[in-house]
Amino acid sequence: MSRFILLVSNAIDEASATAVLDVASDLESRGFTYLFDEEDFGRIPKLANRQISGDHLFSDQDVEVVLVLGGDGSILRGAELVRNQDSPILGINLGHVGFMAEAEREDLPRVLDRLEKRDYQVGYRVALEVEVFQENELVFSSWAVNEVTVEKSARERVLEVVLEVDGRPLSSFGCDGVLVSTPTGSTAYAFSAGGPVIWPNVEALLVVPLSAHALFARPLVLGPKSLLAIEVLKRSPGAGVMWCDGRRTFDLGPGARVEVNQSSQPVPMVAFEEQPFTDRLVKKFALPVTGWRGPEEQD
Repeated sequence: MSRFILLVSNAIDEASATAVLDVASDLESRGFTYLFDEEDFGRIPKLANRQISGDHLFSDQDVEVVLVLGGDGSILRGAELVRNQDSPILGINLGHVGFMAEAEREDLPRVLDRLEKRDYQVGYRVALEVEVFQENELVFSSWAVNEVTVEKSARERVLEVVLEVDGRPLSSFGCDGVLVSTPTGSTAYAFSAGGPVIWPNVEALLVVPLSAHALFARPLVLGPKSLLAIEVLKRSPGAGVMWCDGRRTFDLGPGARVEVNQSSQPVPMVAFEEQPFTDRLVKKFALPVTGWRGPEEQD
């Protein structure tokens, strides 16, 4: 029985594309059938001046693992490609921070060994579901791993919104936008916007107003079962736009209502070791820990 691996990469030059196809060949020698989505299938072999057969084109085959060679953006694309499957995602960081990646470039031989032996665990990350209503009619629905953002669509305009939590109004204000994040996304856009870091084992929703003209516009942490609604006020001088993970978008008119809650379908991710999240923060953000002594041993 074939063991399918979906390869996802952001390779943009000959050297990186060649490296990806070398990994593909290694996978093939280990009994896997590697696949590329249509975008990578058309780009990567061409960059590397190689040809591969159409048997390696992904067309919704059930894949054992999505192996991502790149950064967090590529991991988000991989999650999008297999959203209708329960295939876990394994990120190898070839980017800058790569916060969602499980391993680094130098770990690749060890990673392939463990994939071959099925020597890994699968953990699950909270995802978001989002629905957009216009005139009480559902006009769009999607999901997100990191965040959903409602933003103004014109630089010179302000977006007037009102927030609702579990059916009750909370606050209205003018702003550049409102961001709703998962714990996974708390180290991404939400962190840059001034939100707190949430440990991935915490089930919660993070709400971060973006450049809000209001006294009460601090980040909020909601319970995992909460339903957050963002309404674009009809008096809003500007239209809005909604983004899911910066990949899927929908235009919002005055009066639009965006509802966000925790998805019933989390995102599976490959895990090798239980690395403390604190260690990951220190490593990825190069945090200073000089002077730490740790707990003293008891006699």
